[in-house]
Amino acid sequence: MTNHLEELLRQCLDGRRLLEHPFYQRWEAGVLADGELRDYAQQYRYFETHLVNFLSELADRLPEGAARESVADNLRDEVSSPTHLELFEQFADFYEATEAPISPAMEQLIAAYQSVLARSNATALAGLLAYELQGAEIAESKAAGLRAHYGVSEVAATFWDVHGTLEVDHAQWTLEGLASLSPSDEDVRTGASDVASAWWEFLSEREALVAA
Repeated sequence: MTNHLEELLRQCLDGRRLLEHPFYQRWEAGVLADGELRDYAQQYRYFETHLVNFLSELADRLPEGAARESVADNLRDEVSSPTHLELFEQFADFYEATEAPISPAMEQLIAAYQSVLARSNATALAGLLAYELQGAEIAESKAAGLRAHYGVSEVAATFWDVHGTLEVDHAQWTLEGLASLSPSDEDVRTGASDVASAWWEFLSEREALVAA
């Protein structure tokens, strides 16, 4: 079941793999303009804050078993001291990311997570996996780019370093939890596709702002 689900999920990511997006390619190449990392952090903060609420609500709703345990373990990592939000703020502070209004694409991204959560437990887990299956690779790439091109301090890079390791476990736990629910292919496709598209649009918003 897990092999089938992973293949199905990866099919849903075709054409929406985030490291293939021009924004992350520019990040890796070291050509982000002044202020782009600040603006990115100002918006990403909204997602990082929301993720704890998403995981908490999903864990409370799931029945006892592998799925609930996977989400509870993920949530525990998020809120254990130092919390992931605290680690993120070290990154955000380094690039002088102050408070800013939520952008339309970030608002839609959070709405996508809420939408899959409202649909079904399986759809919510598939939506979570749309990012988690890519998460470790994305975090490693970000950290490497920050060190190579953007003068990041070791403290400020910690958030991405941690996720470069933890997302491997999170993806495996969540995949096993999803398999335990014996989901339909339709629920998996809906959850993964909706969240993957919303992430892609968030990065496209970053590109559009630079081009404007």
